[in-house]
Amino acid sequence: MHSIYKIGKSFWYMTPISLTDRPVLAMVVGENKTLMIDAGNSEDHANYFLNEMKKREISNPEIVVLTHWHWDHIFGLSALTNAVSIASSETKREIEKLLPFSWTDEAIDERVKEGIEIEFCAKAIKEEFKKHRDIKITLPDMTIEKRAEIDLGGVSCIVQHVGGDHAADSVIVYIKEEKVLFLADCIYAKMYAPKVHYTVQETLRLLNVLESFAAETYILSHQGPISKEEFNKEVAMLRTIAKLTDLCEGNEQKITKEYEHQVNRELTEDEIETITYFVNGF
Repeated sequence: MHSIYKIGKSFWYMTPISLTDRPVLAMVVGENKTLMIDAGNSEDHANYFLNEMKKREISNPEIVVLTHWHWDHIFGLSALTNAVSIASSETKREIEKLLPFSWTDEAIDERVKEGIEIEFCAKAIKEEFKKHRDIKITLPDMTIEKRAEIDLGGVSCIVQHVGGDHAADSVIVYIKEEKVLFLADCIYAKMYAPKVHYTVQETLRLLNVLESFAAETYILSHQGPISKEEFNKEVAMLRTIAKLTDLCEGNEQKITKEYEHQVNRELTEDEIETITYFVNGF
């Protein structure tokens, strides 16, 4: 079940659901305009959020920003007919590749066999679209190359292309007045690959970009908000493991031993998995 929360004066978000891979959806409410972050993984997902916002006397958005091309962030765009959609130019190019696809079980399974789709997403699509499979791929109306600032009246959003291993087209949204940084999936590992992985240089580059924002709250699409302290812990782990991967030349045993020595405790499941992802990408 989704829940709705508010941060500060202008930022609302809806919690994710893992079974059908529904990510966080958010709304930034200004005095003149409202901006939605991500379109959801289906029209049902998008409409549910809009209805919940209406109950709180928040009108439908005039603008929607797509954080990256993955299905769970864009399949709801066809429901947002009155909003101007914005994405990175890379996101538009990636969405264009989806236009010829059929979304029957057979077609999805065939793409999994060919390595175009991944099993995790295939399962979630079938789960989200159990009753009907009316998927309409919709292209964004506007694209940005690097960065745009959108003034909504009393609150502004910086939309910036940051890339990352998870999706090279990723953009983040920084709500300046609320000090909220919507990371979406950019900090996650690359899933559309033979092995889920992080790469050392790309991770370190991305972390440098993300740390340049004076945020106090960070929103991860499949977790929800984390504090600055939690974000710094995550960054420290990723940085340390990335550097050890380089130092130990991708040797999993050596990286694990070195990292255990540095943290002086047993490693968490998350840390062990992160080490594996870096080894996969080395």
